[in-house]
Amino acid sequence: MQPDGGWHKSRYSSESANCVEVFWRKSTRSGPYTDNCVEIAFAGSDEVLVRDTKDNGTGPVLKFTGPEWDAFVDGAKDGEFDRP
Repeated sequence: MQPDGGWHKSRYSSESANCVEVFWRKSTRSGPYTDNCVEIAFAGSDEVLVRDTKDNGTGPVLKFTGPEWDAFVDGAKDGEFDRP
């Protein structure tokens, strides 16, 4: 396992079936000893997955298309989501 994530077999795969794996990367804004962490994974050619680290891979996962993710990142950089 690499220090900032690792490959994980899809929970929808069986032992004999083809499986999908993604590499989860922890946000660089997350500290090494905090529960306030977000991870992302690029799945396939046009999917971005987002999850909360403290759920240990058992919590909900948000799924974005590539263009949706790009719009979100651009909005965050432009301060679109800053609190008033």
